[in-house]
Amino acid sequence: MNSTELADRIASLALEKKAREILILDLRKLTSAADAFVLCTGDSETQVKAIADHVVETLGEAGNKAWHVEGEEGRRWILLDFVDVVVHVFHRETRGFYSLETLWGDAPATRIDDDAREIA
Repeated sequence: MNSTELADRIASLALEKKAREILILDLRKLTSAADAFVLCTGDSETQVKAIADHVVETLGEAGNKAWHVEGEEGRRWILLDFVDVVVHVFHRETRGFYSLETLWGDAPATRIDDDAREIA
């Protein structure tokens, strides 16, 4: 699975746990750190953890193990590093504070929701 397919799969898995404000940032032309970021929001610490766990477990079963997971204890911002794709699962207040979409504002972005994919 290439990085674009992986980012799309992660977005779908986040939707399964009712994540909101899902955004895929294409970083390939901006940095060598990762090909993409997937940002999503949970409404509670429990939901943030559930989204992250679902992504890690489902992808792990398919042979795509997370290289690194950070932030599980605090449940306000969980980072899942799949090397080429980095997932940021935020609590809504934390996402607003760090505003990664502004920091990486030059990256082409795709919004994902239940109804459609939208280039932002």
